[in-house]
Amino acid sequence: MVNEYKKIVLLKGLEVISDYHFNMVKSLLAKELKLTRKMQDEYNRIKIADLLEDKFQNDAGLNKLISVLKDIPMLEELAGELKKEKMKVKPKTPVKKKQEVDPVACTSITSDTMKSPESQHQKKAQCHLASRRSVLHKGPMIVMVLKATDPFEYESAEEGTSSMFHATVATENQFFQVKVFNTNLKEKFTKNKVITISNYLECKGILEVNDVSVVSEAGLDQKIEVPNSVIKRANETPKIDHLHKQAPGTLVYGLFMLHTKKVNKKNTIYEIQDNTGKIDVMGSGKWHNIQCDEGNKLRLFCFQLRTINKKLTLVCGDHSFIKVIKSAKNKKRESNANLSLELEVQNFPINQFSVFNSDTIKVESFM
Repeated sequence: MVNEYKKIVLLKGLEVISDYHFNMVKSLLAKELKLTRKMQDEYNRIKIADLLEDKFQNDAGLNKLISVLKDIPMLEELAGELKKEKMKVKPKTPVKKKQEVDPVACTSITSDTMKSPESQHQKKAQCHLASRRSVLHKGPMIVMVLKATDPFEYESAEEGTSSMFHATVATENQFFQVKVFNTNLKEKFTKNKVITISNYLECKGILEVNDVSVVSEAGLDQKIEVPNSVIKRANETPKIDHLHKQAPGTLVYGLFMLHTKKVNKKNTIYEIQDNTGKIDVMGSGKWHNIQCDEGNKLRLFCFQLRTINKKLTLVCGDHSFIKVIKSAKNKKRESNANLSLELEVQNFPINQFSVFNSDTIKVESFM
């Protein structure tokens, strides 16, 4: 039974919350789990689950986790979900496989949307989203848009070729990465614009806006001011030595320096580095052999940490995106190359006159 409780704590509790919320949980549990500041920085979700199991042996710390999550506004629904999962764990009554699907996300999504006649497309989207253990937030949440990528196409087994874009938004006390699957909303996601988002999903700390979500510009009475400290955190890139301490499955966003690039037949290994270390980024599909040079910076969106050949690697997924930012040195080199080409064209010897079918055409001299 205790093992079943721990599965809920780790797989349906700690695993699905964002890094920001996980750090908050560690801070709130620091006294009871006797976590030093260093331990809070270094301990991943598995280690915290182990400590909860040791400290609260009756239920592996599930009750304690629920009590912490219910006091965090964005995680109240998750706390309720964990309560329901706990009720399923009874002596001599094994949890049925069909109950392992996230019932809260599935029923709450379909209750309002499946009644409408236009729900043919919605049903497909909702079943797909529920299978990824997403939590529905009916909202509305007021946020300021900090940045957004251009729309891009991606391939998925469920939907084929579709379009989306990434965005970063913030409230008055925290920021969120957002996947926007409705590209008609691009105008709404303009930098510094204040908007409201309703009926959005949260999966592993990432917000998801789709065709059934509602996004609108905030009214005059809904304006917010985002502190510089929150904006600074939103623009920060995690240090590479910190990435090496994270659990596989962690989603990573950030701006990194390209150190080396190795093109293989099926993928490309982009080695990125900072002053704390190096890590490989594996690009395949549309991210195989992109145009970039050593010294460029790569802004990564939604790359996942995975262990490949016993080595932690950042791997692209369906929703990954890379933006190449050329260094000043590379831009100067390109500018010089273009200038040299222009001079070659200007000095190319040509006749001032040519004759075609007895018509005389004058060609202006470049001199």
